[in-house]
Amino acid sequence: MSPVPGEAASCAALPEPPYYAVIFTSVRSGDDRGYGEMDRRMLELARAQPGFLGIDSVHQDRAGITVSYWRDLASIAAWKAHSEHAIAQRLGAERWYEHYEARIARVERVYSMGK
Repeated sequence: MSPVPGEAASCAALPEPPYYAVIFTSVRSGDDRGYGEMDRRMLELARAQPGFLGIDSVHQDRAGITVSYWRDLASIAAWKAHSEHAIAQRLGAERWYEHYEARIARVERVYSMGK
């Protein structure tokens, strides 16, 4: 899921840890048919899911890293099983991604700096 076009790039505003992060790294295939629309829809749906906390995403050329943040493992499992998200996952594997990996991590501490 990419930031919505026109949104400023920034770090997600999150609660104090602990919480969970789904780290999705990908290499796109180059077949973009329907990707932008699905990407926007997945962001909209994820934001409406119970337990969703925020998202950070960076893409350059065909490579991308998207980190979504969740309250708990049950929220992540519910998102993975969401019917529209399942369609996006299938299309991603069939069409949009040459390679991808999803990693789930528990966030214990956060350090930040801002000006």
